[in-house]
Amino acid sequence: MKPIYKFPVLRGVQAGREYYLAMCPLKLVPKLFLYDEEGVPPELRAQRTLNKSRIPEIANYIIKHPNEYVFSAITASISEEGVFTPLDETGDARNVGWLEIPMDATIIINDGQHRRAAIEEAIKERPELADDSIAVVFFIDAGLKRSQQMFADLNKHAVRPSRSLGILYDHRDPMAILARHLMINVPVFKNLTEKEKTSISNRSPKLFTLSGIYQATQALLQKGKGEDITNDEKKLAVEFWTVVGNTIPEWGMASRKEVSCASLREGYVHAHGVVLHALGIAGADLIYQFPEDWQTRLQALKNLDWSRENSALWEGRAMLQGRISKASRQVHLTANLLKHTLGIPLRADEAKLERKYMESLKEQQ
Repeated sequence: MKPIYKFPVLRGVQAGREYYLAMCPLKLVPKLFLYDEEGVPPELRAQRTLNKSRIPEIANYIIKHPNEYVFSAITASISEEGVFTPLDETGDARNVGWLEIPMDATIIINDGQHRRAAIEEAIKERPELADDSIAVVFFIDAGLKRSQQMFADLNKHAVRPSRSLGILYDHRDPMAILARHLMINVPVFKNLTEKEKTSISNRSPKLFTLSGIYQATQALLQKGKGEDITNDEKKLAVEFWTVVGNTIPEWGMASRKEVSCASLREGYVHAHGVVLHALGIAGADLIYQFPEDWQTRLQALKNLDWSRENSALWEGRAMLQGRISKASRQVHLTANLLKHTLGIPLRADEAKLERKYMESLKEQQ
């Protein structure tokens, strides 16, 4: 008799095909779901190749949060050698029973290969996780073609949440927590922040996105992903964005509903994320170089003509061919202009970028 894996399962039906829901101990996941498709042509695989750079991030998520981590179910196809034995032939018990899978059966992961690899790595560092479990949905496989179609169907309608919504719901990332705090406590951000979308439609009554506040404040405080934020840094961020808000009169007008956000987007570059991000970059150096009077120096921003019609100032920086651009190069060239306005010397890499920009202007003349 062949050695088998035996799981208590629930049986269901989708599109006329049986499937089984099991709870699989984490220690069994690496043994049950083998992954060895490197070098196999895509047309002969049932899934994407393993992106090994994703594994440490997922594994660290489990390791650092052993009492909080959450995983969705792994979806897998098994050969028709799998045998289901119900607890009873009638009634509700007919869909509850045992699924027997020979240890040498072919099992293909349709969704979850990165979770499987991360679980294997996490258990090496935290063996106590071995007895935790993960839900597994088993389908009886009808060959490679069916498995490939399952992969396509499972991923076709999968939509990642927007970055703003992810920040709104993330209670673990210190910067996400700070971004939500700023959204509530900075007057110009309050009531003008789009919490769900990463981009703002032309007619939206919002002026900022939560993801934009996150990114700009990350630049302001020069924080890497997951780094802690002190109370002093939290207060500094609130003060900085409050002062900036008071320095750009149109932002205050939008906050008081004296002007529509749509008209600001149409007429001014400061109503777009490229400037918010650039303000964070310039603000970091402003506070570092002038810790005692950075608030006063910010008043120089009032001298800027923020109008999109001023193409001589903004074309090639916040705009490309008359359209707002948030490309990295445009963000940094916009930050260069803000630094010049605030009297902040450029760093070597910024000066190099500025020279190239000025040379390109000369070539166009």
